[in-house]
Formats: sequence, C-alpha cells, structure tokens
Amino acid sequence: MSDAPFTVAIDGPAAAGKGTISRAIAAHFGFAHLDTGLLYRAVGALVLDGAEPIAAAQALDPRALEDARLRTAEVAQAASRVAVIPEVRAALLDFQRAFARRPGGAVLDGRDICTVIYPDAEAQLFVTASAEVRAARRWKELREKGDTRTLADVLADVQARDARDSERDAAPMRPADGAKLLDTSKMSIEEAVDAAIAHVEAKGAVLRG
Repeated sequence: MSDAPFTVAIDGPAAAGKGTISRAIAAHFGFAHLDTGLLYRAVGALVLDGAEPIAAAQALDPRALEDARLRTAEVAQAASRVAVIPEVRAALLDFQRAFARRPGGAVLDGRDICTVIYPDAEAQLFVTASAEVRAARRWKELREKGDTRTLADVLADVQARDARDSERDAAPMRPADGAKLLDTSKMSIEEAVDAAIAHVEAKGAVLRG
C-alpha cells in the first residue's frame, strides 16, 4: 500500500471479533486504527457522570478515549443508549470522516462505518457471529475481570444491544450492500484475521491494477 488514503471500514455487532480483526489489519498494513465505538463509550461515560449527551458529544476531548472505564459493561450499555440520539451521532461524524481519509491508510470499526461514516471505503467488511457465540465470548472476558453475571444475563444484554443498534432510527446497524460478510461463529481468530486481510489485499490489488 502507498501513502495515499485507503480506508478499511468494518461494521458488526458487539463481541463478533471486529475489534481484534481491525487491529490486526492495521498492524499488518501499517494503517492507523480507530475504534469508533470508543467515541460513543466516552460520551456514555460522561453521561454516567452527569453530563448531557449532546453537549458531551459536541465537546468531546480526545483524551476521554483513554478513560479506563470505557471497556466496562456499564459504559457499553450507556454508549448504546446515547448512540440512538441523532444529534450525538452528528457531532461525532466529522471526526470519523477526517480520520478515514488520513494519508497512509486507516481502519475504522463500528456499527455504521460502511453505511454512513464512509460508504466509499475501498474495503468493507461486516463481521458477525451468532448471539450465543458472542455472549459466550463476552461472558468469558467478564469472568476473567471478576464479573459475576451469568451467561444468561450476558446473552440478554447482547440481544438487547443488538435490538437497539439494528432498530434505531439513526444509522441502524446493517450490512452495507458491498461489504464482505465474515461470520466468525465457527472460525478461530487466526482464520478470521487471515480472511479479512485477504479481502483488503484483493481490494488494494484492484486499485493498483
């Protein structure tokens, strides 16, 4: 890949593996990476602290993305709630689009990168897995952190978040028409990463050809 802008857009539900895949793609090609969900998690954390959602999004400081709380389940739920607010999404839009076209390539992962943030991305993927598989993955992560919730509780949270993300009026989560569908339910992370990298390489080859 050259220093020219090249955007890899990756969408999908929680715990499907898109974050791991995105970071692996960025490392493989030397691209910058943005987990756009952190933007919404940062706003959600501020709301939990008492801030008003729209004002928090409009005044978001990039340093807020370093908050250690952003990976907690409580903040994840808050992020999903603020993400349905159109004014919050609009406030975060310009930052994401500018990042997508930075020189040298960029990988962005989230819920609406291919459909709203940058539909013209050179490589597009929709990474998914069954709700049961994703809940099991998240439950294992939480147990390792000392969380005592049951697998059934985590599955209910995953299903509720899926419903909010896919049924919201503002930029609902859905596969873009041109996105490669990557179902990781029965794949190892190595297999998923290899498939994603192959897709990006193929798109880059088409552009160079």
